[in-house]
Amino acid sequence: MAAGPEPPAPVLVLGVGNLLLRDDAAGLAVLAELARDPDPRVEFLDGGTQGRALAGHLGGRRALVVLDAVRLGAAPGTVHVLRDPLGAAPPRGGSAHESNVGDLLAAACLLGELPQAVVLVGIEPALVQTGLGLSAKVAAAVPAAARAAQAELARLCAGVPEEGAPCTS
Repeated sequence: MAAGPEPPAPVLVLGVGNLLLRDDAAGLAVLAELARDPDPRVEFLDGGTQGRALAGHLGGRRALVVLDAVRLGAAPGTVHVLRDPLGAAPPRGGSAHESNVGDLLAAACLLGELPQAVVLVGIEPALVQTGLGLSAKVAAAVPAAARAAQAELARLCAGVPEEGAPCTS
């Protein structure tokens, strides 16, 4: 008898952003930092600018951590941790995909695929314009954002079996 598909890791860390739009790639830079220390309970996914197309990756998870550039009006390089991103004030424009994260979460919620715990860890961008590389303030904030995300992962993985077995709600 053939075994069914392997269940997804209980926690998904989803980095989003556009490498061609300077600070819009902040989430991808944080993802690269976190992925250096793999954990079988956590899947790391570079979502790029796929938006709602990522909805299929959210189902069957206990928790989701989204890494992104987040424009909330703070000083560039400010690290934001939003534990209820659907209930938070919507980000102001300035990113090629900002609305897509909200759209993705809303679509997953409507489909019943949204994990019970969702956290958004973001960095306030300085430059969202065509070009390569993060601005100095955003690049300097990447380690702090990675530490904030690691703290959230420790909290979210508490009680999740080390072997990566799926969590039950």
